[in-house]
Amino acid sequence: MKSTILSENTAYNFSDYFKWVDYLEDILAYFSYVFAKQHYELPRHLEPLANLAELKARLSRTLPYISLTNETAKREFLIAPILLELVDYTHAKIKVEFPLMVNDQLKGTLDYYLQSQQNLLVIEAKNSDLERGFMQLAVELIALDKWTDGVTPHLYGAVSTGEIWRFGILERATKTVIQDLNLFRVPADLEELLRILIAILGTLSSI
Repeated sequence: MKSTILSENTAYNFSDYFKWVDYLEDILAYFSYVFAKQHYELPRHLEPLANLAELKARLSRTLPYISLTNETAKREFLIAPILLELVDYTHAKIKVEFPLMVNDQLKGTLDYYLQSQQNLLVIEAKNSDLERGFMQLAVELIALDKWTDGVTPHLYGAVSTGEIWRFGILERATKTVIQDLNLFRVPADLEELLRILIAILGTLSSI
């Protein structure tokens, strides 16, 4: 059944879905998708990470002196350094505040849209509340599923408060949005986080 929460005659931005966290399954069902929570086996890059120690040391050394009380600060000082490191390995193109329009109910701005030759990744940055952030991410993944071709079997996304990351996966064949139950903390889990991000986007043969 179609969710009664949304009106077919009303326009919604991605950010509007943030407030409907309690109705995640209903809203996904409205778009003909299903929701699942599980420990998902994300891919991992297995080769050495040349600059990992330097990045981890820099974050550990400087974070005590940075006020991370808002989303902008977390983007600039926690998320951006990780994405810049990611570009070194994948040469993915990063688009910040990327506008996406599928229809009146699937439209808005993606905080970070990364695209490599192998895959794409969307990252939603939040000051707090990963659950509400995942609600928004799930709808963004649905929009990307409809906006892009179906060559890749999975679409990947992540919601991040800067200190904590959680991944979402859209399995296109089954139209299932999966919330990975694992959480990755920065800087403690930085290596594992980077290995996952690199594996999703694909490494360069020269690295």
